[in-house]
Amino acid sequence: MKRISYRKVGLLGALYFAQGLPYGFQSKALPVYLRTHGVSVLAITVLEVLALPWMLKALWAPLVDRYGSERLGRRKSWILPMQLGLVLTCAAAAFVPIESQLPLLLGLVFLMNLFAATQDIAVDGFAVDLLEPHELGGGNSAQVMGYKLGMLTAGGLLVWMIDLIHWRGLFLAMAALSLLVLGVVLQTREPRRGREGVMDERLSWAELRDKIRAVLVLPGTVWMLLFIGTYKLGETMVDVLFKLFLVDAGFTASQIGQWVGTWGTVASLLGSAAGGVLATRMPVLGALALASCLRVFPLGWEWLLAVQGPTETGVIAATVAEHFFGGVLTTTMFAFMMSRVDRRIGATHYTLLASVEVIGKGPSGPLAGLLYSQWGWSYANVFLLGTVLSVAFVGLFLPLRRMASSTSTPSSTV
Repeated sequence: MKRISYRKVGLLGALYFAQGLPYGFQSKALPVYLRTHGVSVLAITVLEVLALPWMLKALWAPLVDRYGSERLGRRKSWILPMQLGLVLTCAAAAFVPIESQLPLLLGLVFLMNLFAATQDIAVDGFAVDLLEPHELGGGNSAQVMGYKLGMLTAGGLLVWMIDLIHWRGLFLAMAALSLLVLGVVLQTREPRRGREGVMDERLSWAELRDKIRAVLVLPGTVWMLLFIGTYKLGETMVDVLFKLFLVDAGFTASQIGQWVGTWGTVASLLGSAAGGVLATRMPVLGALALASCLRVFPLGWEWLLAVQGPTETGVIAATVAEHFFGGVLTTTMFAFMMSRVDRRIGATHYTLLASVEVIGKGPSGPLAGLLYSQWGWSYANVFLLGTVLSVAFVGLFLPLRRMASSTSTPSSTV
């Protein structure tokens, strides 16, 4: 049995860690802060627009695939300036008075996401170039776990310490950690790309366009994109409102940061590790199906908490279970996505699939906010809808399995 290169895994994990910091702050810390200061549920859910670069990054992915310095490293020549931009915006945010200059802070968070999302394109391409087929499970575990560790740090651990370090300390810590990862990248040599299916010469714009068009017209592509785009729709709808539900139920920001931002993210990390093992030991579609079914149960549990009233024990248990099975599902989905990528256009193709994944989750937050704030739905009803949508998603395995049995993975994919 071939062994996984832990040097590759560690490098990818560090890069994805840095990319998870800004989104962890935006999705975990910022909503709790704003809600405790009286900002409306609808306004908070609309702030998902700050993650717009993650949804639209496929638009400039061909530029990242096409351009780059061969002397510095085709992927590194994008990773280094984006990582530096992340360091500088985190440091700048530390000196913005959050109470009086919230729009400026939100603008900086948007820039953090822009730098991180653009870097993600290059890092995804780097991973596609770097990982052998037998390393996909471990590599995708590093991808998801590194990103979630970044989210855990910025959205959980640092928020847990907010009374001690304050908001300025949170952003300075993010800047310092990003600077540390920048140092790691500076010391890393990008390997020459010489593996089968990975061409050293750059494709022309016409060749790149033709290859993108070719992968989009493969049989079953529409079902695959629908599958990738909807797998987190219901879960995200629950997640976006669950923290706000806990605030309104009387729990403190410190408790929520500890239970959801910290323990929940730790459970998600463990789930991501388990997902990597699962994707290695059994067919990826089988692993996806198992994780999708198990994910439904904690979502239903959170609905019950909204119906019957939340207790500390119930919130912790449901949060840990939901994040664990969600982590398993995310890692197996990313392994599936990477297994379908044409290495010749690795960054562009994978980014296209990853953008579909992010865009698919995008409407969930605003829709949940509208249902609660404008249409009078209770938290319980929104959670029930999210659970039902997650059950309905399982039905998409039928056409996808038929597609997998009737077609084989292209020789240029991993």
